[in-house]
Amino acid sequence: MEKQRPLLIAVIAMGVLILLVTTVVIVKLVKDVVTAPASVTLTTSMLHQPEGSHIVTITSVGGRLGVLLQGGGPDRILFVDPDTGRVAGQLMLGR
Repeated sequence: MEKQRPLLIAVIAMGVLILLVTTVVIVKLVKDVVTAPASVTLTTSMLHQPEGSHIVTITSVGGRLGVLLQGGGPDRILFVDPDTGRVAGQLMLGR
């Protein structure tokens, strides 16, 4: 029994360590679930553009969205604030 004593101590220490790590992981998971946002709010914005306009592509430009429009007049890029949905600026090709 005297030769197995260090082994017994090591097994008990590893068991306690496993319990501690498991508890930490469970607490972390519960905390993440509780603090996760319950829902995402989406807004709908109308880009009032001439008849026949259509969106070709949307890309991120700094903190705004760049929306490439064709049809309904000259091609243009609208810079839209994603938080408010308002058009912050516009680029058009002068002819």
